[in-house]
Amino acid sequence: MKVAEMFTTNVNRSQRVRNDEIDLFGLTHPGKKRAENEDHFLACTVHPEVIVHATSLPNVDLLPLRGEWRATIMLVADGVGGNADGGDASRITTETIMRYVSSSLQSYHDTGSLEEDVFLESLRVAVMEAHQAVRTEAKQRGGPKPMATTLTLGIVIWPWLYVVQLGDSRAYYYWDGKITQVTRDQTVAQELVDQGVMPRERLASSPYRHVLSRAVGGEAEEAIPEVTRVRIDRFGSVLLFCSDGLTKHVSDDEIAKEISKNSASEDVCKSLLDLALERGGSDNITIVVVRRRIMTPPMGTPVPNV
Repeated sequence: MKVAEMFTTNVNRSQRVRNDEIDLFGLTHPGKKRAENEDHFLACTVHPEVIVHATSLPNVDLLPLRGEWRATIMLVADGVGGNADGGDASRITTETIMRYVSSSLQSYHDTGSLEEDVFLESLRVAVMEAHQAVRTEAKQRGGPKPMATTLTLGIVIWPWLYVVQLGDSRAYYYWDGKITQVTRDQTVAQELVDQGVMPRERLASSPYRHVLSRAVGGEAEEAIPEVTRVRIDRFGSVLLFCSDGLTKHVSDDEIAKEISKNSASEDVCKSLLDLALERGGSDNITIVVVRRRIMTPPMGTPVPNV
C-alpha cells in the first residue's frame, strides 16, 4: 500500500503528547432533509490500563491505573443510498474496523518500534475485512442496490497521523490559521478533474461531484484505499474529520475560521453543525475534532519546529 506524505518536515523525534493535552469530541446529526441518519463515527484514544479484579487496598480508584496516551483513532463513515442499508453499511464498517483495531492492529507501539510496512498491511487488511463484511451483509439481504459507505479513518501514532480514505468524507489538518485538506475526494467528478477531462472550475457544479468512485462495499471486488501520512507534532494542531453533510454547506475557509474562534473541540463541532443547519442541512452531518491544547511544555523541553 503506497503512502502519500504531506508536508516536508524534520525527522527528529519529538515529545509524545500528554493526556492533558488531548481535546477530542465528535457528533452526528440527521440534518433537516433526511429521515434516517446513515452516518456513523468513532473518536477514541488508546492507553495501557491495569484492571484490578481483587485487592485489599481501600482506595484503588485513586491509583494511576490508566497509562499515558498511546494512540488516537478517528473514523467517519457516511452510508450510501438514502435508506437503512446505508446506515447499516456505515455501522458495520465502523464496528468491523474497531473490532480489528482492538484485537489485531498493532498500532500502539512507540514510534521508534513501529514497523511501518506491517502497520500499513494491517490497515489494508482492516479495510478489506470491513469491505467484505458489508458485501456479505448485502448479499444476504438480496436487495436491489448494493450496500456501501465512505470511510475516513485516522490513526495517530506519535508524531504521525495516518489517514485511510475511501469515498468523499474528509480529513483536515489545521495549524496557525491555515487549513489543509489531507484527503482527496474519491468521486467521479474529482477523477475527471484529476485526469484533465474536466476543468476544476466545473467541479462544484458537476452532477457527478457526489457520485463515489471508491467505497467500502458496493459492487467492486476489492476496496483500494488511499493512505496519507502527516506529521502533526506542532503545539496547537487540530484535526477535523467530517462527512460531506458539512462541506456541502461550509467552506474550508469557514471551517478554519470556526477552529480559530473556538478553543474547545466540542465548541468547534457545535458551531460548525449550527452553520450547516442554518444553510439547509441537506444531508446527515458528522464532525470529529481533536486538538492538541497549547500548554506550557515541561521545563527544558524544546518546542518542535516542523
